[in-house]
Amino acid sequence: MGKGFLNWLIFILLSIIWGSSFIMMKEGLLNLSAFQVASLRIIFSGIVLLPAAVKHFKSIPNDKVLIIFLSGVLGSLLPAYLFCVAEMGIDGALAGTLNSLTPIFVIITGALFFSSKTSANKILGICIAFTGSILLLLSKGHMHESQNLVYVSYVVLATIFYGFNVNMVHKHLHHIGSIQIASVALTLNAIPALIVLYFTGYFSLPLSNSGILYSTGHAALLGILGTAIASIIFYVLIKRAGAVFSSMVTYGIPIVANFWGIIYGEEVGLKQFACLGLILIGVYIANRKGAD
Repeated sequence: MGKGFLNWLIFILLSIIWGSSFIMMKEGLLNLSAFQVASLRIIFSGIVLLPAAVKHFKSIPNDKVLIIFLSGVLGSLLPAYLFCVAEMGIDGALAGTLNSLTPIFVIITGALFFSSKTSANKILGICIAFTGSILLLLSKGHMHESQNLVYVSYVVLATIFYGFNVNMVHKHLHHIGSIQIASVALTLNAIPALIVLYFTGYFSLPLSNSGILYSTGHAALLGILGTAIASIIFYVLIKRAGAVFSSMVTYGIPIVANFWGIIYGEEVGLKQFACLGLILIGVYIANRKGAD
């Protein structure tokens, strides 16, 4: 199996997992607050990866522990809260579409803070895919309410954090295994998440209530699949394919998020699929030979 083919398989798998995460957030928010869903997401991911974190912690150089913790903060903890708060005001398909800003901020933060260089093919591909994302956003007609812009800003801030994190991992953690990074980062970040969860009053809720159990279950699934497992896969992709291509997973996410939108009765038609096609063309161009 060729390296490029396997990279694309990982790309598709991550797109499916993360594209479905926005619906899981919505289900969690039915009976829990945004801070409770986000906290549970990080806590469950940390619990699942705790055995791996215990196993690998001693093998991590002391000067890399803080960077790994920061990677968890920027790549998982803060975005988890930002996305959950954002979905209180915008739908999952829109949040998934806005997430495609990440590659733009990978390039910007890479140039500003990491002295990274990006090829012409990747810039062209990202511009095309970004245009498709903007057209998709406009075609869904969500921007007429000024209040939505506040919730949109939360997603934009999350993508800035993502962009910085991708560059940081690619530059400073490339010699450390993907499972080591994900397990230690998420286990350490489960501690502040647990503190936040406590102060939200979650443990005072009727935890045996069917609605609370339903939302807690979706938050758990979100943490185990959408954070723990997906983070490991994503770190693998960063190491295999580089920072820019890895970040372009966010262009596959709107496709999955909009398919979920169809199931949940959101407006998705020919205009939306045309925009998604443009996004895929951009991803293809950015990954052509000579695009490294």
